[in-house]
Amino acid sequence: MPETLDALDHAIIDALVEDGRLSQVQLAERVPLSPTAIARRIRALEEAGVIEGYQARINRGAIGLGMTVHIFISLQNQTEQRLEAFEAAVDASPSVIGCELMSGEDDYLLTVLARDLADYERIHKQELSRLPGVTRLRSSFVLREVKTRPIPGLAVRTSSRDARKK
Repeated sequence: MPETLDALDHAIIDALVEDGRLSQVQLAERVPLSPTAIARRIRALEEAGVIEGYQARINRGAIGLGMTVHIFISLQNQTEQRLEAFEAAVDASPSVIGCELMSGEDDYLLTVLARDLADYERIHKQELSRLPGVTRLRSSFVLREVKTRPIPGLAVRTSSRDARKK
């Protein structure tokens, strides 16, 4: 994260986290800058990699993907070749929406969306069981999503301040 984030950058980030569709004119109503200055700052935040992109939050149930499954994966070993092969296969798997390399007992945590249990069984057979180097898959089904939100503005401000102290 660049060390140059100031209060105006944080205000722009906070507003975009709340509503990524705000126009530069709408942002200028919230942040004391002109639309042109807002556009310059957004472009700089994008180029610095602070803003990685924009996306819509979709109601998964409304599009028929009402089941979320977290899959804990253990590999035979963690050689560089094994990790690369596994990650490439996961990247090619259309049902996997998240993959994280973990410390501890399991090597990876995958997140999969499915229509229902029968769809998850299909995904398990056709995608997950074919991942290279896997010795164990443990599936946990989300019963109800309690809380999900984008990164809060406070976390951005705190991490930016901590980065400047280093």
